Amino acid sequence: MAGAINATDASKRYAVVTGGNKGIGFEICRQLACEGVTVVLTARNEDKGSEAVEKLRGVGISDNVLFHRLDVTDASTVSSLVHFVNTNFGRLDILVNNAGVIGVVANESALRASVGQGDLLNLMGAISQNYELAAECIEINYYGSKRMTEAFLPLLQQSKSPRIVNVTSGWSKLENIHNEWAKGVLNNVESPPEKLDEVVNKFLEDYKNGSLKEKGWPSLMSAYVVSKAAMNAYARITAHKYPSLQVNCVNPGYVKTDITYNTGKITAKEGAQSIMRVALQSEDGPSGVFFDCEKIIGF
Repeated sequence: MAGAINATDASKRYAVVTGGNKGIGFEICRQLACEGVTVVLTARNEDKGSEAVEKLRGVGISDNVLFHRLDVTDASTVSSLVHFVNTNFGRLDILVNNAGVIGVVANESALRASVGQGDLLNLMGAISQNYELAAECIEINYYGSKRMTEAFLPLLQQSKSPRIVNVTSGWSKLENIHNEWAKGVLNNVESPPEKLDEVVNKFLEDYKNGSLKEKGWPSLMSAYVVSKAAMNAYARITAHKYPSLQVNCVNPGYVKTDITYNTGKITAKEGAQSIMRVALQSEDGPSGVFFDCEKIIGF
């Protein structure tokens, strides 16, 4: 863990970024730091996280980025991070839930060919998925963001301008889910959070039973779609419940990173700019919405 910053300043802003050691997460950390925000860059792997901070120091960003280990699936590391932020800053102004996995494995050459041709049928042949990957995807993308949000709510409520930004995907739109019960729960801002858990548990049960298509779940990128849709739904519920918080979801676009096997169309720097705009938007900015890059769209 990098050295702590002990003096709390009312004029400063403090941010936590999950999955900050590479890709969009790294760029979000860099861009926030360039705006004068003190950033806690987090990653599961301590060496990779520390290396990321050193990389930022190598380009002249040294005073306001520090590393803390975090595994969003491990409640003890979440608690440790909360304690660290509370001890050093006394509040949190910006939480960026960026850590995520795609829930599939890909034949990279076949994937590049299908993406290049824009052929969805070929794309289905280029990737494979299984129950273990699906369960991991739900645990990290949905439960991870939910765990972080719940844990940091008290510190966010100490901020004069609290922001939660969830990094989502165009795949997460509810039109990709044909299970009407699940869609109804995910589209209701008054759904109790435990109902979202029921949705993802039912998805995993149907996955294990081999009945995804029959039960109206997506066939392609199924765990990724459901996990991000559930994450979006939890963000909307949180925004509805806590009107003093700005809680939004942002699809940064098709970014060239490890998660897309570097088949994306825009750079991590460009993708991170969409997150930045929402994280630093004005006091009267919208909450509980879905930004598709810069444009607000329906869930």
